[in-house]
Amino acid sequence: MHFTSEQHLDDGVLEREFTLGEIPGIVWTPASASPSAPVPLILLGHPPLGLRTMYPRLAGRARRAAADGFAAATIELPGSGDRPRWAALEQARADLRRAMAAGEPVGDEIIDALVLPLVDKSVPEWQAALDALLSLPGIGGPVGYSGGVISIGIRLAVAEPRIVAAGFFAGSLVPAAMFEEARRVTIPLHVLLQWDDEGNDRQAALDLFDAFGSQEKTLHANMGGHTGVPGFAAEDAAGFFARHLR
Repeated sequence: MHFTSEQHLDDGVLEREFTLGEIPGIVWTPASASPSAPVPLILLGHPPLGLRTMYPRLAGRARRAAADGFAAATIELPGSGDRPRWAALEQARADLRRAMAAGEPVGDEIIDALVLPLVDKSVPEWQAALDALLSLPGIGGPVGYSGGVISIGIRLAVAEPRIVAAGFFAGSLVPAAMFEEARRVTIPLHVLLQWDDEGNDRQAALDLFDAFGSQEKTLHANMGGHTGVPGFAAEDAAGFFARHLR
């Protein structure tokens, strides 16, 4: 892990940009973190829109985590931001946009091409980043995962034993194969669903929630569209991580 920039935000949070091989990322640590008092870590997932585009929202989530005594970190997804273009992913995105613009159903072939290669490539990168992050002074376990592409979160929840709790943003572009993986998820889950999300199929999101194998899983459904998430939803998520990471 190579740090490329460092700044202290006005609330005392230390923000450091880094690269891990070809992968850019950002880590935020609260002022309370120290080698003698390491803090838990939340991995911040995000959609494949690029870290620069997502930075304001990611930084806001990270600062909230820091206020609760947690470090937070994120990495750039394959084919996004400043990373090399990924031709197959670009084609899948174009096929998705074309189907949605035409009002056509988004078929399994498009969903699989869009999501499965991204999951296969990004999950090992998240695990490599986790190795590096947990070696930093002041950061320790346990680890949570929050938001982003829900299929990536599902795979991480199954494959990564260091992640003890996860908060997911419900979405319907989930390959059928991921439902079987969802049945193997056993960690506590906090799932946020916008009831009138214009880009997601509500029933598909409910079916996925039903498939999760976790004994502790909570669905927080709010009225409104994709961008209408109420402010108090962040409080609910923060309480979830406080219970499981402290």
